[in-house]
Amino acid sequence: MITNLEQLYFDQLRDLYSAESQLIAALPDLANHVTDPELKRSFQKHMGETRVHRARLQDLFCRHGLNPGGEQCEAVRGLIREARKHVGRARAGHVRDAVLIAVANRIEHYEIAGYGTARAFAECLGYVDDADVLGTSLEEESDADASITRIATGGLFVSGINEAAAIC
Repeated sequence: MITNLEQLYFDQLRDLYSAESQLIAALPDLANHVTDPELKRSFQKHMGETRVHRARLQDLFCRHGLNPGGEQCEAVRGLIREARKHVGRARAGHVRDAVLIAVANRIEHYEIAGYGTARAFAECLGYVDDADVLGTSLEEESDADASITRIATGGLFVSGINEAAAIC
């Protein structure tokens, strides 16, 4: 039972740690389905950042003498399951890339909310160093989301998918 903000804070960190761990396992498979070169580079860059985010969380747990295990992020588990389902149903190429963008944006938004909340809790608890670390990951998640959106709205959605729709 969570009875105070500090316990809730560590629960949120465990959720983020689980989310990052699940993404480390799933991202390579999802990235293999990407065809757009710029989107593929973005996915590969974020795979590296995801490993760094998990390592930062591990460091926070070590700093507080706690174990990061014990929490399963059901939200990211569901998002990954949904991603695999939709990737399997989408035509290879631009349409599948659009599916992957939609999934990646959903995941990024979940992580942005998680890191933002955890940082706010850390600030309230006076964990200034934790808040700084979480803020760095939050910025990187926001940048990843913006990058994926830029790829989508900068041409992939306009040229790739609409051409396929016009043929129908």
